[in-house]
Amino acid sequence: MTASTGKSATFRVGLIQMRSGREPQGNLDAASAMIREAKAGGADYVLTPEMTNVMESRRERLFEVIAEEEQDPSLAGFRALARELGIVVHVGSLAIKIAADRAVNRSFLIDAKGEIVARYDKIHMFDVDLANGESYRESRTYRPGDAAVVVDMPWGRLGLTICYDLRFPALYRALAENGASFLAIPSAFTRQTGEAHWQVLMRARAIENGCYVFAAAQGGTHENGRETYGHSLVVDPWGRVVVEGGTEPGVIFADIDPAGIATARGRIASLQHGRRFEIAAPLAEPSHLHAVGG
Repeated sequence: MTASTGKSATFRVGLIQMRSGREPQGNLDAASAMIREAKAGGADYVLTPEMTNVMESRRERLFEVIAEEEQDPSLAGFRALARELGIVVHVGSLAIKIAADRAVNRSFLIDAKGEIVARYDKIHMFDVDLANGESYRESRTYRPGDAAVVVDMPWGRLGLTICYDLRFPALYRALAENGASFLAIPSAFTRQTGEAHWQVLMRARAIENGCYVFAAAQGGTHENGRETYGHSLVVDPWGRVVVEGGTEPGVIFADIDPAGIATARGRIASLQHGRRFEIAAPLAEPSHLHAVGG
């Protein structure tokens, strides 16, 4: 994918909101139909959510239905579709097998020729216990990534992240400092945490870095019983929500003007003003401040 970060031509984003089930083929069919809908609606870049290929809570069954990258039918299908439609397809993430009992949560950026131009493995594992009794231990199943990824697109540089990464602002600052103008955050946020934090965190990442945020999401009650928040959205570099979905599967569109990035960063140039700090040890308490007498 040719670098052309200086361009300011507008482009159209199509976010695919899904409710992935336990069978990869059904999820591939559903996502493919919506990618075709996005192409018909004029999208130049399409983003699917985290865990596009499967939402499975039973670990043993997950490893029965996922495959290694070279044999994964979902990835092959998305590559063929990108080539057929002549569109950039960003698969938010797929569960990819790397060993008999180990996987990665991997994002793929596929160009209009069907070639994989970037991969990103989710760095931050969602290991949490929620107040409503839900418990998640991604680290039991997935190997975390160890590298941030930026890639040049025809409209500017894109930073790749996935879901729980959203809560770690240092990652997004590193992406912005390495030239990212757009931040992709495909997600499968739980309903409980989404209601509390989804929009405010997405807006914060956009504002802090003067970047557009693209967040395609899973939404609704899934076949495995998990409930996700939905509300796929695009946020502009000033922190304004450009478009936001609901909880049902579908495609939402936004027209993106990269010139807005320079405008926002010109108003508040925090990327240029940022400084690194060392943490100093506290000063020893001056002797004259010690209590005197009883």
